[in-house]
Amino acid sequence: MAHDLLDRLRERLEELNRSERKVANVILEDPAVATSLSIASLAQAASVSEPTVNRFCRNFGAKGYPDFKIKLAQSLAGGTPYVTRAVEPGDSASQYTQKIFGATIAALDEAQREVDMAAVERMVDYLTQAKQIHFFGLGASGAVAQDAQHKFFRFNLPVMAYVDVLMQRMVAAACHTGDVVVIISYTGRTRELVDIARVAREAGAVVLGITAPNSPLSLECTATLEVATPEDTDHYMPMTSRMIQLTLIDALATGVTLRRGEDFLPHLKKIKDSLRDTRFPVEKAGK
Repeated sequence: MAHDLLDRLRERLEELNRSERKVANVILEDPAVATSLSIASLAQAASVSEPTVNRFCRNFGAKGYPDFKIKLAQSLAGGTPYVTRAVEPGDSASQYTQKIFGATIAALDEAQREVDMAAVERMVDYLTQAKQIHFFGLGASGAVAQDAQHKFFRFNLPVMAYVDVLMQRMVAAACHTGDVVVIISYTGRTRELVDIARVAREAGAVVLGITAPNSPLSLECTATLEVATPEDTDHYMPMTSRMIQLTLIDALATGVTLRRGEDFLPHLKKIKDSLRDTRFPVEKAGK
């Protein structure tokens, strides 16, 4: 399908020969600009011949370069592409800030299109029925777990976030039927978290994962929200993955709020009103 073209370009990048990879890199660097390039301009930008460009286009199911540009434009219309341009040592504040914002917006857009809404409903079911909830995360995902505690304590049930492996293991072992453990991990490959998920499930808890598809952690969970983002956390700081995790937590919290119904809204309002006296009043315009 046309809207999958950019995804296929990224996925097959390493399979292409050297010349075709040059063409793909030029397109992925700025797909919007690529749609306006002539075949001669694209060939020049990639330092390849025009026949190479045509061969590249046919490799991705297009009849030729004009047809490829139509499919590329349709792919852009289907969602925001990932910004693949890496931050360079000589980038200005404007350049690296725009790259980071662009990558985050694109990642959220693609995650929204990929998220399994049935999985969201299923996890909201478990969270609504929980007797108590424990959020586990390490590193950047630990900060997301703490944010989840700030959201879910409002639902008038015991909620805690744990970012220490030993505490997570002890809490998991002490779980009972009715407890829900939510484990947040971008890679799903952290050995301790996978082991902790197993311990919690064997103790009787429902274990929910916000993690990578088909990861070792996802296989140990009762239910998962699986979203893959192209982020190399082995070498760089986690950025876009953290924003996706936070957004998924917001979606789950909103789902639980709606399940509680209108009768629960006065409780939420009481919590909100408790903060009123902690803030300076907003000054009226003109004063």
